[in-house]
Amino acid sequence: MSILGVIPSRYASTRLPGKPLAPIMGKSLIRRVCEQAMKCQTLDFLCVATDDQRIVEEVQSIGCRAVMTSPSHPSGTDRIAETVTILEKEGAIQPEIVVNIQGDMPFVHPSMIDEIVEALKADSSIPMGTSVYPLTHEEDYANPTIVKTVMDLNGFALYFSRSHIPYPRSKTGLPIYDHIGIYVYRRDFLMKLSQLTPTPLEREESLEQLRVLEHGYKIKVVKSNCQDMELAGCSVDTAEDIQWAEYLLRQRGLAG
Repeated sequence: MSILGVIPSRYASTRLPGKPLAPIMGKSLIRRVCEQAMKCQTLDFLCVATDDQRIVEEVQSIGCRAVMTSPSHPSGTDRIAETVTILEKEGAIQPEIVVNIQGDMPFVHPSMIDEIVEALKADSSIPMGTSVYPLTHEEDYANPTIVKTVMDLNGFALYFSRSHIPYPRSKTGLPIYDHIGIYVYRRDFLMKLSQLTPTPLEREESLEQLRVLEHGYKIKVVKSNCQDMELAGCSVDTAEDIQWAEYLLRQRGLAG
């Protein structure tokens, strides 16, 4: 079973221009993501899908493959779908499973990727998977930048929202789960997904994964076993996020 990992990386960013090349303790954001993803046990091929030559050069400098894609893609899913087509035409890989590794998670733990891949390898009926971890700070429950997830009894997503879900009316102590933006797809489902039309809830919440649910498909949700989720789940979107990322490294003695 051939497994392709793709890191979508767009140069333009409203809140942090040139974000992929922003330095975090002397290493660019995209370099850190690549270095972590290269440690995965399940990936047969890893590349960065980008729209900018500067990112291509940075990625190639550490021995990782870069694929130049269209600058007009509306989402990372579309960029990844084009990447699959390019690599298949080249004969580089014919993937059965494709992993979308977020380009803004500099400390993503390899196990976070591997555990979702393993879930799809174990059950051929699953078209797509992602992962979550329990929130530990109540102030995050209503934070709209943190996407919450609720699952059914079989571990499939019921809904994703920027709102506080489930609402704790009965206060039973049910965990609130934060969605980690790593996706794993069957190759054919990824290509189908890239052709599906945007949906009302997707547009309302600005969450692309809702398109999958609204069109009637299932998403398997894996509860991550990563031990240091504060570090591994760190996401960079602003200059303040870079300061936080550097603080986390210093706190753990990883600043060198």
